[in-house]
Amino acid sequence: MITATGLRKAYGDHTVLDGIDLDVPAGSVFALLGPNGAGKTTAVQILTTLKSADAGEIRVGGHDPATEPDAVRAAIGVTGQFSAVDALLTGRENLLLMADLHHLGRRAGRRRADELLVQFDLVDAAGKQVAAYSGGMKRRLDIAMGLVGDPRIVFLDEPTTGLDPRSRQAMWQTVRSLVAGGVTIFLTTQYLEEADQLADKIAVLDGGRIVAEGTAEQLKQLVPGGHVTLRFAEVQALRLAATALDVTEVDADQLTLDVPGDGSVRSLRALFATLDDARVEVDSLTVHTPDLDDVFLALTEKEPAS
Repeated sequence: MITATGLRKAYGDHTVLDGIDLDVPAGSVFALLGPNGAGKTTAVQILTTLKSADAGEIRVGGHDPATEPDAVRAAIGVTGQFSAVDALLTGRENLLLMADLHHLGRRAGRRRADELLVQFDLVDAAGKQVAAYSGGMKRRLDIAMGLVGDPRIVFLDEPTTGLDPRSRQAMWQTVRSLVAGGVTIFLTTQYLEEADQLADKIAVLDGGRIVAEGTAEQLKQLVPGGHVTLRFAEVQALRLAATALDVTEVDADQLTLDVPGDGSVRSLRALFATLDDARVEVDSLTVHTPDLDDVFLALTEKEPAS
């Protein structure tokens, strides 16, 4: 649904996007991660026709944003980092305004506004000025406004910035519902848990380049550090386990032992087989695997790009 090959963008001597490739299948969630200044918003602006690329082949919904901007705009909805709602209008009036911009007609516009008010749980607040809305309500209305034209592709640029955990969870459910209805989501975010929860595919952008790409689980496997913490009831069992597993560092005070491993069923079976052969009883265990925070820190620069 979205493809880009060799996408480049520079401002003077500063290269923002240095030949990146993107491939987003229809009906999926694609997350673009990266530190501040990595080029995430610039990529979204190019894909949504707001800026032109210096080089590269791009297709959004089968159309070239440079030569067919109107066709691209007809296929997409966009929610930027900052809410675009009019605080002086009511929620319904904001939606009707968007319906007018999409030339839906009076009756069709009202019907679409009513559908979206129900979908985004804003019926009770439909007649209230948006200035009185909570942050989560404003964000839901903002996304609803981007859906008035019934787009096949939705770009969400940092959609949950500033939201509390409950509102963020509600937004995630909204995204899942959109995808279940066949919508393709292009998501940029700095909340790594958000990408982990939602994305079918993740790309990490740093220094203008894609430095890693894959599913959340595939990315986590790029980072070492997975281990299993074993806890024992007595020091003797701890010492025997350390010898059997060839581990030199133990925590005698806590009676724990960290064994390198990815936490897979296969590795756990091998671990317990070794302990059984040594006739060592384990009191409890905890599996520790790298998360996307570890991936992000390992793959991106220590200092954000300017």
